[in-house]
Amino acid sequence: MDYAEWRIFYEDILRDFGFSEENDIKAVRILNDLVEPLPLEVLEEKIADKRVCIYGSGQSLEKVEDFPRCAKIAADGATTYLLGKGIVPEVVVTDLDGMIEDLYKANGEGSIMVIHAHGDNLDKIKAYAREFTRVIPTCQCKPLGNLQNFGGFTDGDRAVFLAVHFKAREIVLYGMDFEGVGKYSFSKDTSIKRKKLKWGKRLIDYLRQKGDIKITEG
Repeated sequence: MDYAEWRIFYEDILRDFGFSEENDIKAVRILNDLVEPLPLEVLEEKIADKRVCIYGSGQSLEKVEDFPRCAKIAADGATTYLLGKGIVPEVVVTDLDGMIEDLYKANGEGSIMVIHAHGDNLDKIKAYAREFTRVIPTCQCKPLGNLQNFGGFTDGDRAVFLAVHFKAREIVLYGMDFEGVGKYSFSKDTSIKRKKLKWGKRLIDYLRQKGDIKITEG
């Protein structure tokens, strides 16, 4: 998704949540100064023309016991669940809201970290971002410096946008039910989280309607 197409959604999100674009831009500049990005080709090799399984932090995640052969992308807190099952995802999409120790562990065991900058996670970016390696930094505003904007808002739907951008062969969703707040979301404000989940569903539905890549439920 190019930025002009994403911008329409982004402006709606800013209005709906009362977010500040200026704070998003500030976060972008800070993250840009703290991390050295991987070449995008490294991420592309993990996804392009692959069957991609994306694991979200919805309530149904805890029912997932079988892990098929595929390129695995974890949305933030789902990393904790996967590690508990002995699974190291190839990619973790995170705004650093998950269990930071598990995010570091996954990174240390080879996961590419797609770290997202927005106005609400400035403190976490400052505290944790520089300790990660193998990083692709992203944002939801107009990208600056080394940051990328592949589209998407929540960790889960951003993972789907990422897989679409890098032309996955197909995308299979696990733990992406959008019906309730799962314990692996580690969310402290469940009302805001539910509102974000509605946006996540809306954005994934948009990608489904475009029909560029088949997106199914696991």
